[in-house]
Amino acid sequence: MGRAHRRGPHPRGVRVRIDAHLHLWPSVEGYGWLDASLAPIDRGFDAAEGRSAIGAAGFDAAMLVQAADTDADTEHLLALAEAHDWIAGAVGWVPLEDPERAQERLDQLRGRPLVGVRALIHDQPDPHLLDRPEVRRTLALLAERELPLDVPDAWPHQLAAATRAAAEVDGLVVVLDHLGKPPVDAGARDAWRAGVRAFAAVPTTVAKVSGLHHAGRGLPADAFADAWRTALDAFGPGRMLLGSDWPMPLLADGLGPLMAPIDGVLSALSEDERRAIEAGTARRVYRLEEPC
Repeated sequence: MGRAHRRGPHPRGVRVRIDAHLHLWPSVEGYGWLDASLAPIDRGFDAAEGRSAIGAAGFDAAMLVQAADTDADTEHLLALAEAHDWIAGAVGWVPLEDPERAQERLDQLRGRPLVGVRALIHDQPDPHLLDRPEVRRTLALLAERELPLDVPDAWPHQLAAATRAAAEVDGLVVVLDHLGKPPVDAGARDAWRAGVRAFAAVPTTVAKVSGLHHAGRGLPADAFADAWRTALDAFGPGRMLLGSDWPMPLLADGLGPLMAPIDGVLSALSEDERRAIEAGTARRVYRLEEPC
């Protein structure tokens, strides 16, 4: 399967910070979840604007992540990755529920900078979607091609099924986007913690420190501290990676305020631990070439 194959502008040995979760879409057409209620992001975002935004947050390179379950969105992201050295690859979409079509699509994308697969399953009402036999066949195809599965906003509806998929599909790497979307409500955190710990107990799972907000509003300090401590204890730095989730932060606080507490906790880590979260895990999981 295709991988990000161009070398970026960064010399070896220099610490690089990879944004493992950047969204770019060309317009609102084809993105049905966008509407006037999301006015700050209800428009297109191009590569130049994205690079400027994440650069201000200290990122040197990025991976693009799908925002619509369409071939058109995936093709747009792959074209951007092929055109820009700072884009290390794209997490695109294939139809999880149609393994024959998924295999055909994966074959078509061979040699392109596809580094992972995601579908917007958090919008699906069935909490057992990842348990379906036809979906498991597609997940096995991903494992054969060494393509990780990103799972968005998994808690509470999809986290248990994501855990089962990781445990039962041989060789499948499952990436928990946004730490599963930890809740603000303290009363709900026990269940979220238990779910995350069960997920992390499967050794082929990793977690993205990204999207730690609700509608752009950052987590309260106690909820953020709980989420960070839980993730660090459960996964360790070698199974954690960092993402901006931009432009979603534009819905409220903006990227700078959302990154500030993350930068604070990263500063308390050792150099090796920080390098793992900021770039090393992303390189290993998505098989990115250095020195991106």
